[in-house]
Amino acid sequence: MAKIYSKKSLVTKKMKPEKEIVSFLLNYSKALSIIKIEDKNFEIIAN
Repeated sequence: MAKIYSKKSLVTKKMKPEKEIVSFLLNYSKALSIIKIEDKNFEIIAN
């Protein structure tokens, strides 16, 4: 069982996001603004 944990896993390579995806998510989060009026939330994208 110790051998299983000592091997390098292939999952970590597949889990790395591409630079384009990270850039897209960061730009999206910068453009998103949420306005709360009483009990309602309004999401506005500035692009």
